[in-house]
Amino acid sequence: QVQLVESGGGLVQAGGSLRLSCRASGTTSEWYSVGWFRQAPGKEREFVATISGSGTSTYYSDSAMGRFTVSRASAKNTAYLHMTGLRPEDTAVYYCSAGNIIGSMNPIEYDYWGPGTQVTVSS
Repeated sequence: QVQLVESGGGLVQAGGSLRLSCRASGTTSEWYSVGWFRQAPGKEREFVATISGSGTSTYYSDSAMGRFTVSRASAKNTAYLHMTGLRPEDTAVYYCSAGNIIGSMNPIEYDYWGPGTQVTVSS
């Protein structure tokens, strides 16, 4: 069993930045890939970024690319999503996820999910 908890969300103005954290506990593995997803009201959950268990491979959505950076600190069982140049359309609940997989943009491939943290970007 793995538990994930996100933190770092909040209210920022357009153009601002936030750093989200995802802290894992329980039976974790350094080989777990970590995915970041977001969901706005009335919309489907969408992929944002993923990082492999090794931390050497990352992948981003077109929207996130160039603005967001995903990283991990394995010794602390923590993953991060550093977001810059935030836009109002980035407003959503952000979720981190984990799974014993190579890496995926598909949420169905992930086994564990945090409760989410709200990110609101004002214009």
